[in-house]
Amino acid sequence: MSKPIRVALVDDQALFRAGIRMLIDSQPDLDVVGEAADGAEGVEVIRATRPDVVLMDIRMPRMDGLAATAAVLAGPVPAGAEHHPRIVMLTTFDLDEAAARAIREGASGFLLKDADPEFLLAAIRTVHAGSAVIAAAATRELLAALTTAAPRPVPPAFLALTEREREIFASAARGLSNAEIAAREFLSEATVKTHISRILGKLALRDRVQLVVFAFEHGLA
Repeated sequence: MSKPIRVALVDDQALFRAGIRMLIDSQPDLDVVGEAADGAEGVEVIRATRPDVVLMDIRMPRMDGLAATAAVLAGPVPAGAEHHPRIVMLTTFDLDEAAARAIREGASGFLLKDADPEFLLAAIRTVHAGSAVIAAAATRELLAALTTAAPRPVPPAFLALTEREREIFASAARGLSNAEIAAREFLSEATVKTHISRILGKLALRDRVQLVVFAFEHGLA
């Protein structure tokens, strides 16, 4: 059996944290390894416990979730880890500009605090697997917020992608999963995963959510 996904909770509402902890700890494949009541404490807890996924509230005292996310992602990758923890922003609003900014800077998505429990659990597993998660009702508005008035020039790195990589890039930018891309392109899921990894590496992108942002900002979506 694989190791449980390690989760950290950063939120200034103790009752909310307690409820989320009970929900997560009820799952055999998930484990809460740390909690914090504000962003500054959250950065320390994340560095000490090295979680795989962080649920990060946006509005907190002392240091908000946006500043804490930036601090975590700007620091070194933990020893023995392949990447920084995946960070999911928590908000009470359908579209939060701070959430859009966090995604632009490397967060793996955002969820509403009143999300269905099963959706929250699925979101943790989804971002751990390397995909993005965005509150469904706000997807269109969020992408609009991330789109500049005039598309940026397409960088040379994108032009250097192979024809197959561009096809897979376009499918991933539309939100298709590896399985859906594999069926569409008549490839195995493993091959698609390899292509996605190469595309992210060539474009210096952290994950699929940044791929989507890149596509919209450069008029490639």
